[in-house]
Amino acid sequence: MRCRSLKYTGFPAFFNVNLKKAMETYGKILLIAIPAFLLLVLLEMGYSWWKEKKTMRTNDTISSLLSGVTNITKDVLGLSLVIYSYSWMVQHWALLHIQAVWLTYVIAFVVLDFSGYCVHRIQHEFNFFWNGHLVHHSSEEFNLACALRQSISGFANIFVIFLLPAALLGVPEKVIAVVAPLHLFAQFWYHTTFIKKMGWLEAVIVTPSLHRVHHAINPEYLDKNYSQIFIFWDKWFGTYQPEIAGTPPVYGITRPVQTWNPVKINFQHVALLIKDAWHTKSWKDKFRIWLMPTGWRPADVAAKFPVHKIDNVYHFEKYNPVIGTPVKVWLWIQLAVLLFFICFLFGNIAAIGVPGVFYYGLSIFLFVYALAELMDGSRLAWVWDGLKAVCGGWIIYWHQDWFLLNNYSTSARIFICGYLCLSFLTTVVLSTKNKTPNHHY
Repeated sequence: MRCRSLKYTGFPAFFNVNLKKAMETYGKILLIAIPAFLLLVLLEMGYSWWKEKKTMRTNDTISSLLSGVTNITKDVLGLSLVIYSYSWMVQHWALLHIQAVWLTYVIAFVVLDFSGYCVHRIQHEFNFFWNGHLVHHSSEEFNLACALRQSISGFANIFVIFLLPAALLGVPEKVIAVVAPLHLFAQFWYHTTFIKKMGWLEAVIVTPSLHRVHHAINPEYLDKNYSQIFIFWDKWFGTYQPEIAGTPPVYGITRPVQTWNPVKINFQHVALLIKDAWHTKSWKDKFRIWLMPTGWRPADVAAKFPVHKIDNVYHFEKYNPVIGTPVKVWLWIQLAVLLFFICFLFGNIAAIGVPGVFYYGLSIFLFVYALAELMDGSRLAWVWDGLKAVCGGWIIYWHQDWFLLNNYSTSARIFICGYLCLSFLTTVVLSTKNKTPNHHY
């Protein structure tokens, strides 16, 4: 049989050169960020056990990590439609052109932070845009892992317009490219319950206390503290709320997702909007539902097709399908394998080229879906793991390689095949023993 090599195929002409470079650069950054974030998550889990003799829920933590994996995979593969870019705005609309000195970076950081406030508020307050953000709030816990719950449902880059002030000032594109990931990563640390109020810093920056309020569904806290780094945006625009003594935050969303599957979570809300728009008899409601306040539904479909909503945030059951110790152990093993696959992709993305990176991305998403279905207690989890095995087996059969892994070890593909078979058989055994998925915490 003739070997079909997956060696570097390059990026075809239609594939934007800047996007290719962005994919490679972002992949290199993530090779550093992923181990760092994972280590901090594990340290928090250990501290929770040492300080409070309390273990963080395995399924919730791994679901958060899976959500982070899908988000960064989607981003690195460039699966977004760039309607207009920051560089385009600078080229066409800049009134000035300033040099990249230290003050430029400060200006860029502040502009990015204001942009973040605006986008964040829009995502919370309009039905359609909530779909791209609810995954971040879907955890009913509040910890460093939930910071990694990020969306994969946004396929169009429209919020770049909020960087218009920087573009008008002529802030160089390379400055934004440096500041943007720093601004993003700076939002990780305050997703924790272990840091209490921080004195005078509460009046300047977003602290864990202030962000706990943002993630809470208590009536006193709902839709507050949209700021990402500097809290004064909320103070200026009337959305500021400090944490109240005696009113502990309750986390999650008022229409709980009832699944650990990040792919399902990402499209749950928009699926409901589509159904409601289809079923409502009012033509006016069919069109306005998309930009109505988050949670709004036409009266006729709300009555005919009720959706579960938490009425009393202080008395509800957290989603927590029962899983035994063997499943928990297997989940952590699978997560370690998944992170190996992810790091290999990010470290070799240029060499793998197109279309290989998209086949790789498909295998990652099948991996995540199968693992999440097992956590949900689905008896059909083995079907998704079987699809993962078929996808991986086809890649190895067709190319006699696993995305250039032969360059590191000629027998590597044998280990990959063995892993795929073991994963499938183990998932068959564990999923057939699953209880019904409607047990709660």
